[in-house]
Amino acid sequence: MDEDFDMRLGRRLKARRKLLRMTQQHLADACGVTFQQIHKYECAVNRLSANMLWKLACALEVEIGYFFDDVARPSAEGERSFVGRAAA
Repeated sequence: MDEDFDMRLGRRLKARRKLLRMTQQHLADACGVTFQQIHKYECAVNRLSANMLWKLACALEVEIGYFFDDVARPSAEGERSFVGRAAA
């Protein structure tokens, strides 16, 4: 995974948190980290571990797959294919 993915993941994290009208502090408390750490995840300064991604998904009431919807991945031919839900 590259920086683009980390930035996209951070944007999805922030968007979901704001949709729920949740503060960084509230999300941090639910996940056992500081609000500064949530900020770093949202800005892609720090990468997320699988365990933290699971905690965030639970706190934000989404499946882990939410973070991977519409993420492009390289195909065998070097082109990008999309993972996740198809656009409606």
